[in-house]
Amino acid sequence: MIKISTKIRFSKYLLRMPHRYERCRNPREARGPWHGDVGRRKGGRAVWGRTGHPVSPARPRGEHHVPGPIPRCDCREGPSFLLQRPPSSPMASCPVLHKETVFQTGAHAYRIPALLYLPQQKTLLAFAEKRASKKDEHAKLIVLRRGSYDASTRQVRWHPQEAVAQAQLEGHRSMNPSPLYDKKTGTLFLFFIAIPGQVSEHHQLQTRVNVTRLCQVTSTDHGRSWSPARDLTDSVIGPAHKDWATFAVGPGHCLQLHNQTQSLLVPAYAYRNLPFPRAPAPSAFCLVSHDHGHTWARGSFVALDTLECQVAEVGDAEQRVVYLNARSRLQARVQAQSTNGGLDFGETQPVKQLVEPPHGCQGSIISFPSPRGGPDSPHQWLLYTHPTDPKRRSNLGVYLNRQAPAPLAWSEPALLATGSCAYSDLQSMGAGPDGSPQFGCLYESNDYEEIVFVMFTLKQAFPAAFLLQ
Repeated sequence: MIKISTKIRFSKYLLRMPHRYERCRNPREARGPWHGDVGRRKGGRAVWGRTGHPVSPARPRGEHHVPGPIPRCDCREGPSFLLQRPPSSPMASCPVLHKETVFQTGAHAYRIPALLYLPQQKTLLAFAEKRASKKDEHAKLIVLRRGSYDASTRQVRWHPQEAVAQAQLEGHRSMNPSPLYDKKTGTLFLFFIAIPGQVSEHHQLQTRVNVTRLCQVTSTDHGRSWSPARDLTDSVIGPAHKDWATFAVGPGHCLQLHNQTQSLLVPAYAYRNLPFPRAPAPSAFCLVSHDHGHTWARGSFVALDTLECQVAEVGDAEQRVVYLNARSRLQARVQAQSTNGGLDFGETQPVKQLVEPPHGCQGSIISFPSPRGGPDSPHQWLLYTHPTDPKRRSNLGVYLNRQAPAPLAWSEPALLATGSCAYSDLQSMGAGPDGSPQFGCLYESNDYEEIVFVMFTLKQAFPAAFLLQ
């Protein structure tokens, strides 16, 4: 429900708490740019783990060690908070956005959100990893909460948590939920990786022995029941599996193209083993199916070092391209484009407007029809969510690109939430109450203590985009 705020209350207590949002309760549990163990230096050589940065064995170094000013209050008022501009460009009166905690740390921790919206069913599917603690090695299985969206009230009713019990291999932990809905067949796919016991990513990078498996489960009733897990590793990755130190899919939503075959795309990345003394290097790629998931092809690697990524389809009716946006270690996101449905990507370039914190963070990207041409417009705009603070994972922002995929056309961000934040996943939810496109975002908040859902419209986030029409 969208309400108008007439009063902003600031908490003196919150403002007195220095670095409240800068660290996890246990620094060793802080998830770096990638999940898994922190890297270690060995023989003077940096070894990179899922945290995406090297550290000394004696002292883990992550973003929680970076000092900085006290973050601004996120102006919460009950279950809602204000959509804001970053401090450098404050936004005047803003609507209040309704937000809800979908997963809350208690007896178990929850990490790595993934979101899918089924428009015909008016249903949101929110996935996450359920863990014994925040550590990646303590991941257990993937859980799901179903949200029923009422378009008349603009509210979501969340149902009790369910375990996707079928999404497991015996003796393995399940990670990186990556859902995909095939509109042609009505099949819901959930891709994930399975890792034996508590084998860490760091261990795989050190030994260069890849024990990660690529798996999927499917559902034909919109996630109410699931097929047994299917291990795709040998058929999809094949002999290349032994040439990688480790790999992962997603995390977050995948993509179905509007091409003739309605191809399915699963974004992924792998750490390729390089000759000693060079450490394994990460590169993004896509898994592509032209037959609705019966068989899969593995695309070529993106040129630059790239980690977690998502893909979107942009362009117009004459030429559609697959746009890939990836986490990097270059203090900015990296983008690449494919003109053959995600099998090969051309020039890879940093996007300086989309800043990364010191060791990077996952981000989410979606495309949607330009509101200037109506819901059937062939021209696509891009929306992207990610922490906006270049020093640490904080201040979740949303960026707009009206000239996709031009790397210099990204807007300044509008803030969805201030304070600690990390991974997120976006979904388009049709037209909002103000007539502009509406979106849902599932994101990590409060030092990984909760995973929160928020809805907002394009006009709320970027009113200037409509004033110029």
